[in-house]
Amino acid sequence: MPSPRTSGTRRLLGAVAASLALVAASAGAGSASAPEQATAPGPTASAGLREVMFVGNNWDGTADVIASRGDFGRVGRVNVIPDKEQRLREIYLNPVRLAYFLGVRSGPGEGHDQFVDDMYATPDGSAMVVSRPSFADVVSLDLRTGKINWRFPVAGYRADHMAVSPDGSRVAVSASTANTVHVLDIATGRQLGSFKTGDKPHENVFTSDGLLWNMSIGEVTTALDAPWLDWSKGDRKITVVDASTFETVRVIDMRTRLDAFGRGDLSDAVRPLVFTPDEKKVYFQVSFLNGFLEYDVDSDRITRLKNLPANPATDPDRTTWVNDSRHHGLSISPDGAKLCVAGTMDDYVTVVDRETLAQGPLVQASKPYWATVSGDGRSCVISESGADRVTAIDFATGQRVASVAVGDHPQRVRLARVPADWTGPAAG
Repeated sequence: MPSPRTSGTRRLLGAVAASLALVAASAGAGSASAPEQATAPGPTASAGLREVMFVGNNWDGTADVIASRGDFGRVGRVNVIPDKEQRLREIYLNPVRLAYFLGVRSGPGEGHDQFVDDMYATPDGSAMVVSRPSFADVVSLDLRTGKINWRFPVAGYRADHMAVSPDGSRVAVSASTANTVHVLDIATGRQLGSFKTGDKPHENVFTSDGLLWNMSIGEVTTALDAPWLDWSKGDRKITVVDASTFETVRVIDMRTRLDAFGRGDLSDAVRPLVFTPDEKKVYFQVSFLNGFLEYDVDSDRITRLKNLPANPATDPDRTTWVNDSRHHGLSISPDGAKLCVAGTMDDYVTVVDRETLAQGPLVQASKPYWATVSGDGRSCVISESGADRVTAIDFATGQRVASVAVGDHPQRVRLARVPADWTGPAAG
């Protein structure tokens, strides 16, 4: 990891972003276009499918494919930017796009281009669908050839988190500078619908009742990080829509819920969240908090807060915390009994008992940035973005059970299925 951004750099970035906003307002905020079609997705492998995990190496522009359990050994690697030269030519010929491209690099990218944020597999295992922040698009890559099946440019100038519908047929992607979520056909890249959100849409979650939740996090790259300046971060809210019609069903303003809970001092920027198996409770992280909160869906109120230990070595200067993330990464065991928390800026991961909120051992990890669940449900799998590793923590014991090297700056980790005989795209 590079050294944290200085407050002066962040103030400069804020000024640049403000100037770009004026340019965009006069030139148009950018609009999504139809997907660019290339080769058709390949057929389902006759040998069947194998469960794996996709690991997005954000600064590399690669995705490692690892086993979903056991030793989590690497199976293969995919270049997710085979069209890099073409995309860069387009960007450098467009002054507005170039300004945003460089803004992503100096802001959320911490001096690096962001080439992969999120990834999912198509249901037949033939393709990997990837959101690419710096290129402001979503692409489908043929897993056999590594070639692009289709490309969908998002509205605005940056693509972010995605989610796949329960049946695997649709993928939702946040267009963070356009305050929009697009929902695409995962096989063709055709847009099925879209909806507006709060400022800087981030995580998306489909629920079993036919809804799609989006969490907007506002501005996380400014230096206005003091608690009394929280209002400057923008319009942050949870937007819940019907996943078929994309009509808004509900808007949840966590500011009022936090105030009612007696924690008006906390940010209302909802970062990673998880639902319990019955989808009646939500556990979520917010900017600057070393811990998480519990929200009851039916009563629409925050019910509990868990503060987790602060690492004495963590710089107390909030402007040095990566994209306002004190803790960023949360998963829940399949039975709903345990939560796994990535303590990003505190350099640890811990398993928490959901009923008692008692924490387990603090397992040292280097800037863990995401947490998910292994294929067998026994482990929490985290990305150590500061060490270029993926590490598994046993839900039962809270101890590290495996670790595997991956590419530069791993972030999102997702379960997927690929052809059983797959070891990587063919050379050529």
